[in-house]
Amino acid sequence: MILQTTFLFISGAEIAFILFIAIMVFGADKLPEIARGLGKGMRTIKNATNDIKHEITKSAESNGIDTSFVTDIKKEIDSVKDDVEDFAGSVKRNNR
Repeated sequence: MILQTTFLFISGAEIAFILFIAIMVFGADKLPEIARGLGKGMRTIKNATNDIKHEITKSAESNGIDTSFVTDIKKEIDSVKDDVEDFAGSVKRNNR
């Protein structure tokens, strides 16, 4: 059985093909600049999202809304995620 590593449901061959097309379209000298711009854009979006979350939480706490249920839900989700990963890990080991 051949095990292939995938990233975001994309195999290595597909990533290589996408990179090849990107090099052909933009040129090798422009790719680092494009990647840098994408990284800055993603960082800006992440910071904006965190700022919005912080403002919502601060507003809810100042209005007396209980936000502790969010941490309880996060703990439950993490617990289920760990259980699924444990199960998936044992299935992967048994398939080899």
